[in-house]
Amino acid sequence: MNPLPRILLAEDSSEDAELVLEALAEYRIANTVLHVKDGEEALDYLYRRGAFANYPPIQPAVVLLDLKMPKVDGTEVIKQLKNDPELKRIPVVVMTSSREERDLVNSYNLGANAYVVKPLNFHEFVDAVKQLGAFWAVLNERPPEPARQPKI
Repeated sequence: MNPLPRILLAEDSSEDAELVLEALAEYRIANTVLHVKDGEEALDYLYRRGAFANYPPIQPAVVLLDLKMPKVDGTEVIKQLKNDPELKRIPVVVMTSSREERDLVNSYNLGANAYVVKPLNFHEFVDAVKQLGAFWAVLNERPPEPARQPKI
């Protein structure tokens, strides 16, 4: 039996990350959630580099991505992910506090699958994460993973 794909959570706020993890656990999402603290770590995971070099090459069910992160921001993560033939079908859900129209439009133009403004109210935030987790990790049908081409 194939293991459930991970949910990749790229979030620099430890408080927001903890809320996401609690909400998914409360909803009994069985997928493992891997929390990375910036865009550089997210890309390292997706490309199996550095600390993630020995992780199995199973693509995440979804990437929950903050836009405003240190080192590499969420916009650059979307750009690299959606321009890679082996990774571009991974759903990306932007979870951000930004209500700026340019961030919204830019995220969709780069290929984000959804854009969610983090609610300020605790219960609304938890409910939003539960719904996201249930849809993207459980209900959404994922396409088969493309065969990995050897790097030359």
